[in-house]
Amino acid sequence: MLAGAAASPAANHENFLHCLSTSPAANVSKIVFYTPANPSYPSVLQFSIHNLRFNTSAAPKPIVIVTPQTTSHIQAAISCSHKHRLHLRVRGGGHDYEGLSYVASRPFFILDLINLSSVKVDVAARTAWIQAGATIGELYYQIGTQTTTLAFPAGVCPTVGVGGHFSGGGYGLSLRKFGLAADHIVDAHLVDVKGKVHNRASMGEDLFWAIRGGGGNTFGVVTAWKVNLLPVPENVTVFTVTKTIQQNATGIINRWQQVADRFPDDLFIRVILDRTETTTNSTATGRASFNSLYLGQAQSLLPLLQRDFPELGVEREDLIELTWIRSILYFAGYPTDSPLEVLRSRVPLTRKRNFKAKSDYVTEPMSERALEGIWRRILRPDIEDPELIFSPYGGRMSEIPESSIPFPHRAGTRYKIQHLVYWEREGREATDRHVDWIRELYGYLAPHVSKNPRLAYVNYRDLDVGSNNGAGFTSNEEARVWGVKYFKGNYERLVRVKTAVDPRNFFRNEQSVPPLTAWK
Repeated sequence: MLAGAAASPAANHENFLHCLSTSPAANVSKIVFYTPANPSYPSVLQFSIHNLRFNTSAAPKPIVIVTPQTTSHIQAAISCSHKHRLHLRVRGGGHDYEGLSYVASRPFFILDLINLSSVKVDVAARTAWIQAGATIGELYYQIGTQTTTLAFPAGVCPTVGVGGHFSGGGYGLSLRKFGLAADHIVDAHLVDVKGKVHNRASMGEDLFWAIRGGGGNTFGVVTAWKVNLLPVPENVTVFTVTKTIQQNATGIINRWQQVADRFPDDLFIRVILDRTETTTNSTATGRASFNSLYLGQAQSLLPLLQRDFPELGVEREDLIELTWIRSILYFAGYPTDSPLEVLRSRVPLTRKRNFKAKSDYVTEPMSERALEGIWRRILRPDIEDPELIFSPYGGRMSEIPESSIPFPHRAGTRYKIQHLVYWEREGREATDRHVDWIRELYGYLAPHVSKNPRLAYVNYRDLDVGSNNGAGFTSNEEARVWGVKYFKGNYERLVRVKTAVDPRNFFRNEQSVPPLTAWK
């Protein structure tokens, strides 16, 4: 029987708790856990759920939430999970798009890493050690309070956990200059299926390769990451310029497609498509926000834009110079003079909502007619809050080989699309309407994006592209349906690593890499 199978959940629950309480780790420091009988259980569970679609009374709930404070607590949880056949899910920041870190189709417990959140920055060595329960906001805070000339190329949202972010690759607004977060991981600490603790040297290069982009909850529990920090100028430049359909947004996006991946590496300009009201008659119209980070000063950016992208019409007053850490505040939606401590908050700046997301990669520019079809769908009045984000590649992303880490989307990619739809109305009808909308949009875009396979980004989990059997019995052939979309040719190597380090598929979820042999 597969480790994690539970024939008697109630009995396994009690036996599991007894096992935790009597483990050697508990004799050193108490292992804190929460059951549904604990008054704090709902708040602990819900605190790190960022997609309200999975925070309903009908969503499966964990039998136990374990909040380890030491590596030995993780070892004890893994050991007790084996002994009492209770399935494990690992949660860091809780931003996973399909709720895979806190929802499962069979009796399970959550290993919530929220207390393993220290960050130690060594400015002289240009490195940092980050525990897997920390957020990227905490990492940014620790860097920004110690130096103005070092940075790290991670994401925009400060409340995202580093564990999930790094394990899927992790990108941010400096990816054209530096590549992904995972490209700069130089060491890690991991607890394997047998409870043994490894660093890079002891885990071996194959496993170290796999955890840097191969997806979370697949190969073991990473407890800490060591990364290289990267040099940035004392001041960088940011801007956001918006254009509506009436202001030729479609034509400007079309031009953006031609140039965005060919700009100098220091320049990143993404496009956010949503809708707004016109100023004349308050009717809805499409809006494109051109959102940019330039690793340099405004005086050198302005002539570059006037030469290569004059259609955008950027003026000197649009450009804002600030330190790199203040640019993090800008893109996160905070006033740039906010105290840096806001980056440490685990409470999102924007309210939590229901959402569904998808992703695509684009290799050739879309026609203006295709873009017009996107606008028609964005302007559908019964859809609450649709959004598409176009993020350019090129630069350093085209220079790193596809096989360097599991994340394969490199040379030949012009830009990535993140499809998003948010809604607040509760109930099945509203959920179905919005999910159907994004699926229809995804279908509409099929001729205009990557093909054979149609590629996707693993950190934007989407069970529509394929999933494992929830009970954990999926064959390698079944998993390949989604695996090649996320990993292309790297999928086969990931399977070989999984087979070597976790042959009975203890660590698993609906889109974890399975071993070659299916276990029951």
